[in-house]
Amino acid sequence: MKMILKIFSIVLVLTSIISAQSKVGTTAANFLTIPEGSRAVGMGGAFVAVANDVTAAYWNPAGLSRLSGNEFSVTHAKWLVGTNLNWLGFVYKIDDDNAVAVSVNQLDYGTEDITTALEPMGTGEQWDAQDISVGLTYARNLTDRFSIGGTFKYIQQKIWMESASSYALDLGLLFKTQYDGLRIGMNIANFGTEMKMDGENLLVAVDVDQSHTGNNETIASALKTDSWPLPLMFTVGLAMDPLTSENWNWTIATDAVYPNNQTTYLNLGTELMWNKILSLRVGYNSLFKEDAEQNLTAGIGVQYDLGGFTTRFDYSYMKFGVFSQISRFALTVIF
Repeated sequence: MKMILKIFSIVLVLTSIISAQSKVGTTAANFLTIPEGSRAVGMGGAFVAVANDVTAAYWNPAGLSRLSGNEFSVTHAKWLVGTNLNWLGFVYKIDDDNAVAVSVNQLDYGTEDITTALEPMGTGEQWDAQDISVGLTYARNLTDRFSIGGTFKYIQQKIWMESASSYALDLGLLFKTQYDGLRIGMNIANFGTEMKMDGENLLVAVDVDQSHTGNNETIASALKTDSWPLPLMFTVGLAMDPLTSENWNWTIATDAVYPNNQTTYLNLGTELMWNKILSLRVGYNSLFKEDAEQNLTAGIGVQYDLGGFTTRFDYSYMKFGVFSQISRFALTVIF
């Protein structure tokens, strides 16, 4: 119990750091805030206290040690303005109380022809851009009701010949109360170093003394870029199962999200599962968030036991303001 109290104290301190560093719209690597996993998105992104599949590596790593077996999952979505959002994760159960996982989060901007004023039809070259995060997670059950997990992440943003990189840590807690299966989840995400762009595109030739002739007019110089913090997020959530029977399981959940680059908001969601085969989900994302584009979500999941392993296909739909809607597709294998 003393250890649990210490951990909660650390969480409170980190929460105060988020409040002290609040800077709306001034963070890098904002792809890290895009909700991942078709199942979780179908539930409105209210998943920090649910955290009972491999996507817990994103939402709350503490949930991974509570899984009954190994899982692999891949999610794909056509994101905004022609970009592609991809996430994959694999969790391996070491034993009943310990688990490790690896996850990859990628936002691919694609490629485009390079044009200039002299070559408006293209130079024959192309530029590309992508954001990527690779995470390594460890989770452990400290008691039969309390779990803790952490993810160490390498983050990179790249556009043509420029790039920036960073390292970050996620810390998650999951506590199952004695009140009708009520779960409490907490997660600190993206606590790490700042990012600063660097690369060949920033090299320029400069005449440092234009008032004199005869000096070197092409001294190699580099443009200086600013450093930007990561989108630090603290999430606390509640989840419970009002209905649990042989054929039915009903889950309701809510998350309160405190980001350092946006206003505070809520996520609400629910999932109804029949016979461990068919799942229906609905939710609301970014409630009370200022100028939010996301709102209503819905999803469906089909799961089938093939003997030695189980497969699940999930689809989610999210309304996204002026961008109409976003669809996600996920395939999960449990073994």
